[in-house]
Amino acid sequence: MAAMTDVTDPTSVAMELGSEKITILPGHSADFTSVTFQILKEDHTLGNSLRYMIMKNPEVEFCGYSIPHPSEAKMNLRIQTLPSTTAVEALKKGLDDLMDLCDVVTDSFNKELQNKDQSMQIDA
Repeated sequence: MAAMTDVTDPTSVAMELGSEKITILPGHSADFTSVTFQILKEDHTLGNSLRYMIMKNPEVEFCGYSIPHPSEAKMNLRIQTLPSTTAVEALKKGLDDLMDLCDVVTDSFNKELQNKDQSMQIDA
């Protein structure tokens, strides 16, 4: 199993991930290869993007998300991994990969915006 900090209760995982925004719901596997996370104040925008990024990880067998009820600002994210890693590590990697992708898109957008501004000044 991959090296990681001891995650024996949901509060330690929430602290490890940086906030109480993400918690582990009851019913996870003992080795943390099958976990359902609850993420507060998020919806399909993050859910579908994060699911896509996590599923690109070859160590992940399954990743899916649901919004339990439209009037609640909660998203449940289920991750099942191979024994060589944990769902917590897969979530961290998925979040990091998604942030990296957003950085690339932002840089490309800003570069094209600068090129467009320069071409407009030349044309004027």
